[in-house]
Amino acid sequence: MLEVKSFILGPFGTNTYVVSDDEGKVLLIDPACTTPYEEHMLYTYITHLSSMTDLKIIATHGHLDHLWGAKWATEQWKTPVLMHEADIPLAQAMQQQYDLFGVHRTAETFPMESIQPSVFSFQIIHTPGHTPGSICLYWPEEKILLSGDTLFQMGYGRTDLPGGDMGQLIDSLEHLFTLPEETLVYSGHGNQTTIGAERRL
Repeated sequence: MLEVKSFILGPFGTNTYVVSDDEGKVLLIDPACTTPYEEHMLYTYITHLSSMTDLKIIATHGHLDHLWGAKWATEQWKTPVLMHEADIPLAQAMQQQYDLFGVHRTAETFPMESIQPSVFSFQIIHTPGHTPGSICLYWPEEKILLSGDTLFQMGYGRTDLPGGDMGQLIDSLEHLFTLPEETLVYSGHGNQTTIGAERRL
């Protein structure tokens, strides 16, 4: 059975997710913690999961608000952040993102690697548009989709930032709307929704 726990973290109110299963596999998705309190809350929850055997860190895309806590997370669990190869350059240019948003912070490097779908039990859906390497994670048996900033409740990701492309985003949304309408959608910001609810808008 899959368990999805959400944490609203960071100054942009990013949804960080911890997904765990009965086999002890844990996914930390979009680590957005920026304060010691948020780090402690996330660390405590993860370390108290029973029978954890493996943990992977995944970023749905390379924007700063989904990677605030990437360096901290990679140091805690000694594993790199996995993301689509098209967004690795974006994540490597974190200081430029900080400067763009007026964030008075010095970017710290952290290990990252291209995500390889064959090693996971879920499907990785490439959904460019918000960023070139945006991805969604989909569990077809459970009908659960983690959509990052591609799809929100009553909305979708912005395309006016570097690398954004509205045409690509529309194509990506049309692809997501082919999923079963009862699919539960966990977005990068805001509340849960379903494919059916968003398709009808």
